[in-house]
Amino acid sequence: MPLPTLSLSLQFGALADAATHRAALPRHKVARCIRHALDADGEITVRIVDSQEGQTLNREYRGKDYATNVLTFDYETEPLVMADLVLCAPVVAREAAEQGKPLADHYAHLLVHGTLHAQGWDHETSEADAEAMEAREVEILAGLGLQNPYG
Repeated sequence: MPLPTLSLSLQFGALADAATHRAALPRHKVARCIRHALDADGEITVRIVDSQEGQTLNREYRGKDYATNVLTFDYETEPLVMADLVLCAPVVAREAAEQGKPLADHYAHLLVHGTLHAQGWDHETSEADAEAMEAREVEILAGLGLQNPYG
């Protein structure tokens, strides 16, 4: 079965170390991660932000006053998946270092994670939902040649 089509906008905010994050996120790899996680055609914007923008968005839209690794703003799931994925570069870099994994691999995981959220997957509703979402992420990442981020 062919992968869904994707209209991708990839944006980088004002980052002190933008070159590092741009190198970890070549457009073709971002598109590949998202397409593997999509169940339908999609229009996705991926924005890489600094801690200040990440914290502001998380506070304004989720009521949580800290920068988080990925925020998903889902607008439609049918017939087209339409969403914005906002990834906070300093948080992603810190987590990758703490977990001892390449920055590009952690970005891949978060792109898959955010894309699943855009399609209605939720790990905060129940333990069963969390386990199902993690299993789907592991399956998609394996298809991309990446290791299980949870084990």
